[in-house]
Amino acid sequence: MWYSAFIRFIRRRIILGFIFLLSFSYCGLSYLKNAGLFNGNDDEVAAIKRTQPFVWRSLQQHNASDDDGCRNSVQGKLLIADDRGYLCPRAELLRNGCCNSLGPGVAQYDCDTCRPNNCCTIYEHCISCCLQPDKKEVLESVLGRASEQNNVLIASVADHFELCLAKCRTSSQSVRHENSYRDPEAKHCFGDVAAVNVDGEV
Repeated sequence: MWYSAFIRFIRRRIILGFIFLLSFSYCGLSYLKNAGLFNGNDDEVAAIKRTQPFVWRSLQQHNASDDDGCRNSVQGKLLIADDRGYLCPRAELLRNGCCNSLGPGVAQYDCDTCRPNNCCTIYEHCISCCLQPDKKEVLESVLGRASEQNNVLIASVADHFELCLAKCRTSSQSVRHENSYRDPEAKHCFGDVAAVNVDGEV
């Protein structure tokens, strides 16, 4: 009697252990895949790189009328950058999402808080500066590196504005030792050159 009870107990433990092992393996593989350490679907990444056409906007297109409306940076409490490169106080944002280009305090391609290394103090300044047509060469380098590193986020952006939105958010380019900013005052970077801190350390 005790022998059959012991066998049942052992069988339950084996089944539970097997279920636990499967669950643990699934969670581990999911974590590695999400962290980019394991990519079980390289074809999907390659497809993203191959099928996403990238649209550059010319200076003429940036200066075109805002009749069709604009996309903008949305989140700023004080400042907004639109997809034509205009930076404006939130009070000068029109209903169609565009900055009022004739309004007070409105500027196009505003790099006021940006440094020569393409890192800026203010997020909206970073977007506005990044949208300058003469930043194309810098951003082409960013896209090339993203493709080499299988960076799905950057590889999947569709145009100049989306690229600037993504790059200007704080990222590993802006930090030192993974937990502190290289330059706490200029942490929004759109170039591939890492931020330089006040002591000149890269």
